[in-house]
Amino acid sequence: MGATIYCLCNQKGGCAKTTSSVNIGIGLAREGKKVLLVDADPQGSLTASLGYQQPDQIKVTLATILGAIIMDTPLPDGGGILHHGEGVDLLPANIELSGLEVTLVNIMSRETILRQYLQTVSEAYDAIILDCMPSLGMLTINALAAADEVLIPAQAHFLSIKGLEQLLRTIKKVKRQINPALSIAGILVTMADMRTNYAREIVEILRDTYGEKIRIFESIIPLSVRAAETSAEGKSIYLHDPAGKVAAAYAALTREVMRG
Repeated sequence: MGATIYCLCNQKGGCAKTTSSVNIGIGLAREGKKVLLVDADPQGSLTASLGYQQPDQIKVTLATILGAIIMDTPLPDGGGILHHGEGVDLLPANIELSGLEVTLVNIMSRETILRQYLQTVSEAYDAIILDCMPSLGMLTINALAAADEVLIPAQAHFLSIKGLEQLLRTIKKVKRQINPALSIAGILVTMADMRTNYAREIVEILRDTYGEKIRIFESIIPLSVRAAETSAEGKSIYLHDPAGKVAAAYAALTREVMRG
């Protein structure tokens, strides 16, 4: 059967994409699932958020693995997968990945290199979560080509919603040309201060504009300093602030994602 592959994707930065990848991944692990988190961003934000604060010093990363697939050489022992204390595995990334993105442009089957790798590890997991870079470049196309479902984190902000059109067009194109099995799991509203009229209006616009075609998750992730602090600590919101509203929101969201 293999893992369900989720891709967290938005070409706009600052929408809590990495924070959501960490907390959905660890949320699934807390529900008893075997989870692999894949950092598909050369900035290595996911890697740093899980406690590896010097990603450029990690020897085997996603770039190493994809490079081996491109060159048709054996994958390194252990496959570069790191184990995190909260029960998830991590395939890290660092700046080498941006060099690899340039290489991808000139090779055969360039959109499906990541998919080829994930097929080799899929059986060992229930869920694989891909944290994409904030652009619609070749690495993000690879993630969409490999994924079963796309989760779209969107900040409760007008410009964030405006940028969704381009992303949805890209997803549609990938589905049509490369990955017919791809579907959108839903749009996740993040960093929302629901005490304000502005945030409530944005959520309303989102539901009016996309709600009939795309699921808008009921669980809204509140704006919180506590959530921002977790990335510096290398642990999830569940450990950092277990009784807080963000932990409750991510736990509820995780259950929504599992229900499909």
